[in-house]
Amino acid sequence: MTSLWTDYLARSGASLAANSLSFDTPPPAPGETLVVPLLHLGVIRSAGEDSASFLHNLFSNDVKKLARDEAQWNSFNSPKGRMLASMLLWSEDGGHALALASDILVPMHKKLSMYVLRSKVKLTDASGDTALIGLAGPNAEAIANALGLPAATGDMRQSSTDALRGIRLNATTYVLAVALDRAESVFEQALSAGGIRAGTDAWQLAMIRAGLPLITAATQEEFVAQMLNYELIGGVNFKKGCYPGQEIVARTQYLGKLKKRMYRVRIDAEQAPAAGTDLYTPAFGEQSAGKLVNVAPSPDGGFEALAVMQISCADTGEIHLGSPTGTLLVLLDLPYSVD
Repeated sequence: MTSLWTDYLARSGASLAANSLSFDTPPPAPGETLVVPLLHLGVIRSAGEDSASFLHNLFSNDVKKLARDEAQWNSFNSPKGRMLASMLLWSEDGGHALALASDILVPMHKKLSMYVLRSKVKLTDASGDTALIGLAGPNAEAIANALGLPAATGDMRQSSTDALRGIRLNATTYVLAVALDRAESVFEQALSAGGIRAGTDAWQLAMIRAGLPLITAATQEEFVAQMLNYELIGGVNFKKGCYPGQEIVARTQYLGKLKKRMYRVRIDAEQAPAAGTDLYTPAFGEQSAGKLVNVAPSPDGGFEALAVMQISCADTGEIHLGSPTGTLLVLLDLPYSVD
């Protein structure tokens, strides 16, 4: 999509690709706070008096109880409980906004629209009028405050001005939502406040290290929510009513034994492996034991990734990429326990 925003980024030295961008600048130094145009994400807006109940009946979290200053992780699942989309959802005046991977936005917009029927709600692709900008680093909150945003009251909370909205994911990470024609100004102000411009890979790495997965076209319908640790990051409410796939998600939680979990791994390779690449372990032979979810270059060389795999694989620590004899992965810590 070409816009004043992407034209500005191109003039500023960004190399634009499908749903991503990069800057020809040195890698950020440790301790710097990054300012990232989030072109790999798009926005669907839900407006109308039935917005909360409409989304509540479709998604894995309790949208009806979402306060005006809150945000939440959410998922839209197939009837078999497999995730079709992961989303960051927040309240807006008159409705809600959903941020999800750009490469699945159009089909998800179409699919969600099929459920509207008589509900008093309107779904629109808001990517043409809303830009998302990420702040990642120790001064993320200070930069958000310098942009005029009131301090958020905690994680997964939001604050706003007439022209800007900020969603605090955690103490070092913010997502800013701004009208497309104001994005250039906000980006420049964030740089002036001490931020360092960075590309999509840098944001992906921050999300990987935070253990926050993103479903893309390559991984749709591969995972039940708990495989992606979604209940651990607050993306599933087990007390709400029915929604597509709810029976499978609930059964996995209460009746089944979860066999797969998401882990953070290091990959010592020269080329980036693709999301969805199969993982193998000796106990499973030629049978896939898991898949990569998200991958980003590491400043120390190689790559870091979020990977869903058999828990027994993680217990043994012998996980191979792409084939039973492929590159051996190294398990890294997540900021939360998956026990």
